Amino acid sequence: MSKNLVIVESPAKARTIEGYLGKDFVVKSSYGHVRDLPKDDMAIDIQNGFRPIYEVTPDKRQVISELKKLVKESDVIWLATDDDREGEAISWHLKEALGLKDDTKRIVFHEITKKAIQNAIESPRLIDIDLVNAQQARRVLDRLVGFELSPVLWKKIKSGSSMALSAGRVQSVAVRLIVEREREIDGHNTKSSYKVTAQFIVDNGKILNSELPKNFSTLDEARAFLDKCREAIFTIRNLETKPAKKSPAPPFTTSTLQQEASRKLSFSVLQTMTLAQKLYESGKISYMRTDSISLSQEAIDKAKQAITSDFGEKYVHTRQYKTKSESAQEAHEAIRPTDFSVKTAGGDRNEQRLYDLIWKRSIASQMADAQLERTTATIGISTTPEELIAQGEVIKFDGFLKVYLESTDDEDEESKGMLPPLSIGQVLNLDQMKATQKFSRPAPRYTEASLVKKLEEMGIGRPSTYAPTISTIVKRQYVIKEDRPGKERDFKELILKQGQIQEKTGKENYGSEKAKLFPTNMGLVVNDFLVEYFEGIVDYKFTANVEKEFDEIANGKVGWQDMIQNFYGDFHRNVETVQGATLTGSKPGSRDLGIHPESGKKVSARLGKYGAYVQIGEATDEDKPQFANLKKDQLIESISLDEALDLFSLPREVGFFEDKPMVIGIGKYGPYVKHDDKYVSLSKDDDPYTVTAERAVELIQQKRIENISESIGEFEGKLITTGKGRFGPYVKHDEKYISLPKGEFPAGLTLERAIELIQQKRLTESNKYIREFPENPAVKVVNGMYGPYLAIGKRNIKIPKDVEPASLTLEDCLKLAGDTGGDEKPKAKKGTKAPAKSTVAAKKTAVKK
Repeated sequence: MSKNLVIVESPAKARTIEGYLGKDFVVKSSYGHVRDLPKDDMAIDIQNGFRPIYEVTPDKRQVISELKKLVKESDVIWLATDDDREGEAISWHLKEALGLKDDTKRIVFHEITKKAIQNAIESPRLIDIDLVNAQQARRVLDRLVGFELSPVLWKKIKSGSSMALSAGRVQSVAVRLIVEREREIDGHNTKSSYKVTAQFIVDNGKILNSELPKNFSTLDEARAFLDKCREAIFTIRNLETKPAKKSPAPPFTTSTLQQEASRKLSFSVLQTMTLAQKLYESGKISYMRTDSISLSQEAIDKAKQAITSDFGEKYVHTRQYKTKSESAQEAHEAIRPTDFSVKTAGGDRNEQRLYDLIWKRSIASQMADAQLERTTATIGISTTPEELIAQGEVIKFDGFLKVYLESTDDEDEESKGMLPPLSIGQVLNLDQMKATQKFSRPAPRYTEASLVKKLEEMGIGRPSTYAPTISTIVKRQYVIKEDRPGKERDFKELILKQGQIQEKTGKENYGSEKAKLFPTNMGLVVNDFLVEYFEGIVDYKFTANVEKEFDEIANGKVGWQDMIQNFYGDFHRNVETVQGATLTGSKPGSRDLGIHPESGKKVSARLGKYGAYVQIGEATDEDKPQFANLKKDQLIESISLDEALDLFSLPREVGFFEDKPMVIGIGKYGPYVKHDDKYVSLSKDDDPYTVTAERAVELIQQKRIENISESIGEFEGKLITTGKGRFGPYVKHDEKYISLPKGEFPAGLTLERAIELIQQKRLTESNKYIREFPENPAVKVVNGMYGPYLAIGKRNIKIPKDVEPASLTLEDCLKLAGDTGGDEKPKAKKGTKAPAKSTVAAKKTAVKK
């Protein structure tokens, strides 16, 4: 019998903690949340104070059963889930599910180190019900919004969509930000101006770069200025040197870590949080969900020791940063290494990269300012009162820059280089002067990181919500994250050199996007519907105020049921009103584009079951309507009639190859080129509307090379061949295909390696089936990835845990297949009802206030 049972939410965390506690402690994991609201319309008893009806989730029933056994065998129970609202809620749900007493010990720590764990054991507390209620309020409110809005969306705008439409409180606001930014970009009126730069050659052939501090509106104005400078004398009129300094950024919060990992490491928000979770659970960093930028005095002292040891005392400048946000509540410290003397994190390469980023940022925050010298040179022009400006800076003492410099989202930011030696009155030799056409740019589209930054600035969401918010809107296909190529445009440039002005036209690529968030047609339609009929749900101030109310609940100032009641009344009445109303105007997601110039039929863009499409004609017409899918970067609200008609150019013949036509089209699996009744997929970079005959031939020949089957020898009297098919390179033997492992290719494959792969495949297949029945080949007992199961035809059936799979007879299998009511979940019906107003079924346990 164990004296102490410690329960955490993560297996990795359990392993780390168990290493710090003695033999009297057993540490077990709950594998995350163990209870939740059921996925039906009876989850919340609205008429009785919004009581949530929790149940142990099916995948955690076995976990709870095992934990209950350990609880009975233990003297003391310790709940050691994370130190935030969600962690507090997990502890409370464990207490309820396991039937623990109200005085069960709750321990918290901000890092998983031996000292932190021992300190927590020495100072336990009780579960903080205010923190639990704040989390309950969030869960209940989001369920009410989602379950009541989803049926409205289905009824009013679904249009047979294959996606289950739904709306979330924070997610809908995030989509609105992305939609409004897209429309801001689409409505941007590009203006051009002319920027003047000049290069001078000074002593020893060094180059001095300068620029005019204003732009000219027109080409003629720019030309007139350059004309004045033909015979001008350029002299240094003034030199101004000022000392300056740069200070380090504070250590990471959750959102700043997500932003910087995106900029420096190209990590998604979810990837950053997954890696940070691993680093925390392995004891390498402090807790990674926090909006605090402060460090403990112990951490500051350890950082000072590391800086002194690595760089010397002159690099030390300790600071205590204070969190400005009043709502900061998730944890007590910023994200930092648990031991500043450790520079490696173990784990995989990306874990090390993220740890390195955290270590550098934390160390830099306690280092001396960088001391700079900034010089500004003013260059006079003898023929005009305008002056050119040259700027540069010199680092006199690198300070924290020796370790780390924060990145920014500003694509135009340039670091200023050093200036060559200059003196007042010095005459400069003009090498060339340029007036280059520049174009105004709209605000940039959001990246995951910049969206997190915007949400945080607006007070929307909290550290634990950013990653799931973005994942949800992408999963629902309201937003797509992708790269998009830029477009080409001409720009004009005037060049003054050796007293002559030349005009040139150049080309530049603009508008290319990398890992940006774009709204989909579905996202636009749902957003517009919510803005029109449920403005409060997507109102920025309202959503931020809700977060403040959660904070007040966490601080014990507001009752959570009162907060929900204040919201629900007006919201529910609005739902009922909209649900019963007939919408005016055109159907959401539909737009008339005009009339076909030849047939005279109506052309419209619409949102359908499989996405956005253009339709020519109506179902009531004598001829059937024609359809064409929109391209991924085309939106219903902005596509023109000409662009829509261009979509009907496929399939199109692009030429002949080997006396047979090549036809470009789009099929079930994407764009293709068809030749000799064979289909070859276009690459993701090929545009089916512009691909040339030369490119089509190249794709056909490339496919032929890939499909060439080559014999490399015999095994058991049968040929072994290699080739490349739809699912990659393979070995074929005895009419069976074996895929080559990643990194191996047919070209370098030996006969010995091929035989090895064939035998490995046989071994795997021999171990796959625990039992087979010759009298009924459709029935098999299979050894699966997640344990044994019964396969009958296309059906997979769970085997009860108390049944030995190898002992099953054919009769046993058929009996299990005929009685699966307890093991297989029924499919959820579309358009789930809103939470019931009446008291729910008595068999479910209601949570007390």
